[in-house]
Amino acid sequence: MLKDFKEFAMRGNVVDLAVGIVIGAAFGKIVSSFVNDILMPVVGLLLGKMDFSNLFVNLSGTNYPTIAAAKAAGAPTLNYGLFINSIVDFVIVAFAIFLIIRQINRMKKPAAVEAPSKKDCPFCYSQINIKATICPSCTSRLEAD
Repeated sequence: MLKDFKEFAMRGNVVDLAVGIVIGAAFGKIVSSFVNDILMPVVGLLLGKMDFSNLFVNLSGTNYPTIAAAKAAGAPTLNYGLFINSIVDFVIVAFAIFLIIRQINRMKKPAAVEAPSKKDCPFCYSQINIKATICPSCTSRLEAD
């Protein structure tokens, strides 16, 4: 059983998947940092010094200046600014993955087209060897192509 698990774990696909997950997690952190630390502050500045990460609706009825203050007080909040940041994160990651997959597909060689080895008999429509001069099914003489 241990031997079977070792063979499964060391198979190429499993190792590739593990590497992909690790790289994906690191890439996600980079994109999150880009969105939270570079992109959203610029968007907020263009929209009148708005900080998206601090946009929330307090459900307790008490006013709090920040999400941190509301959480410290234990107040329930709807953090729609953080949700907007997450949506922007997702869109950037999805677009980056789209571009990567698109480039990988461009680099792939097109599949080699094999010459046909069979043809249809014009009399009985059965599949026969392309070099055949007589159909083995209906014994009709075939014209040379």
